[in-house]
Amino acid sequence: MKTLNRRTLLKAGTLAALAAPYLAHPAHAQTTVTVASLLGEDKPETKIWRFFAERAEERMPGRFRFNIVTNGALGGEKQVAGSVRLGSVQASLSTVSALSSWVPQLQLLDLPFLFRGPEHLRRVVTGPVGDGLREQLASERFIVGGFIDYGARHLLTKTPVTRPEELEGVTLRVINSPLHTGLWSAFGAVPVGIPITETYNALSTGVADAMDLTKSAYAGFKLYEVVPCLTETGHIRASGVIYFSQGFWNGLDAETQGLLMEISAEAALYFNALIVEDETAAMETARENGGEVFQPEDMDAWRAGAKGVWTEFAPVVGGMERIEMVENT
Repeated sequence: MKTLNRRTLLKAGTLAALAAPYLAHPAHAQTTVTVASLLGEDKPETKIWRFFAERAEERMPGRFRFNIVTNGALGGEKQVAGSVRLGSVQASLSTVSALSSWVPQLQLLDLPFLFRGPEHLRRVVTGPVGDGLREQLASERFIVGGFIDYGARHLLTKTPVTRPEELEGVTLRVINSPLHTGLWSAFGAVPVGIPITETYNALSTGVADAMDLTKSAYAGFKLYEVVPCLTETGHIRASGVIYFSQGFWNGLDAETQGLLMEISAEAALYFNALIVEDETAAMETARENGGEVFQPEDMDAWRAGAKGVWTEFAPVVGGMERIEMVENT
């Protein structure tokens, strides 16, 4: 029998180790993140996620694969929000209007004629008010990465409307929320809740004859073809959020969560800048395709009609004192 000395055993062990297959043990397995975007590759709603994916790859190479599904293929805002809650979609953007079904207090950011401009809105959402809304959204399984600004909402009609009394009896597509319904009812319009992905057909077939929307989305959905008149009412500053599924978020370690929050903050500023640029391009496209811009008349009457919404929703959003505090921020 051959004697196995120490040298023989070491040599055998080394050869066995070299012959054994290499098993990689990465710190994290790659995670697919399905992202829903309502618009196409050329719009801020999708560009923000391309930016996000690039930053995530720079800081966490190989950690995530972003599956960005564009053009509303995964549904409208509320349908996507439901999917995010269930975890079948891991991330998206949403207006606060669409999420107010779960967190009614978000309607504070939707109050008509409350915000003077983008800087005013930014101060509010990055302060205590924004922090409180983040917590309330988290309690409904929405993890907010950052607040975004879609720009001001304006009135879109088939024929020019510049005074509030001209909306009497007009069927007007609204976000399906009590605040938006209440706002347009105050002007005598007949609100009808229609998902944004179905709005073009509704307007072209006469189910609705008017709506309100931001300039960027106006062109993004080619609505100038069916509601060519845009009146610059700027009645609501369209706030939104970058948000994630709670189930997805809770599966991440604290360091990864922190990095995604940092990227979200950068992406929010990137999105806001893109919206400003896109609004200019959007209105050029609209004008080239027959769209016209009108100025509202008698703004005092517009504001007076909308102020009733403040009174009605004060108990929902934290009281009139809170509204006035935001107004004066």
